[in-house]
Amino acid sequence: MASFDLPNLDEQTFEKPSLEGLLPTQRATHAPRILLLYGSVRDRSYSRLLTEEAARLLRNMGAETRIFDPRGLPQPDGAPDDHPKVKELRDLAQWAEGMVWTSPERHGAMTGILKAQIDWIPLSVGAVRPTQGKTLAVMQVSGGSQSFNAVNQMRVLGRWMRMITIPNQSSVAKAFMEFDDAGRMKPSSYYERVVDVMEELVKFTLLTRDCAAYLVDRYSERRESADELSKRVNQRSI
Repeated sequence: MASFDLPNLDEQTFEKPSLEGLLPTQRATHAPRILLLYGSVRDRSYSRLLTEEAARLLRNMGAETRIFDPRGLPQPDGAPDDHPKVKELRDLAQWAEGMVWTSPERHGAMTGILKAQIDWIPLSVGAVRPTQGKTLAVMQVSGGSQSFNAVNQMRVLGRWMRMITIPNQSSVAKAFMEFDDAGRMKPSSYYERVVDVMEELVKFTLLTRDCAAYLVDRYSERRESADELSKRVNQRSI
């Protein structure tokens, strides 16, 4: 029965948010699982080097990491879903509890290589949404002065994929000056920011992974599901 004050509200599917839903009694004890994606296939790819540096930090913070190699991934819709690289990426997206996306800024935007990876991750696989409720950190590298175009775009994509994008981010300017010959990041304020971002990502992942399903549970989707169920159960036999 609809509320007198809120006649449009379906009280059968409406739920008052509760602290209990955010604090489950059963907590996961395994290492946070983080998938890292990068947006360049050059031999000396600074987005890959930054990704590898981030993965080292994450492992030192107790996380388990996987880095996806985008080489060989076809263009979106350019191959069937069972293509080996597509399947590898989607399996990793299902496995992960959080992600790091790192892209060069090219022509004022994130690269097509990074975007293609995100485009291959579906919003839903059957009843499962591979990215919904998972945490996300975004970083970018630039060849010139510091910019935020790529990270801003990735934030939009993170919201579209229903991810919990952490507040902090990293933008490394003149990336060619920030890595040594061995591909390791040099000490700098840029490096310290990367540490900050990874630390924040692990904290947010630990904080939200056990209640991720509750955080993204939506009234409109519960109502839609209830309507579909009602139609299915009440339809007459043909």
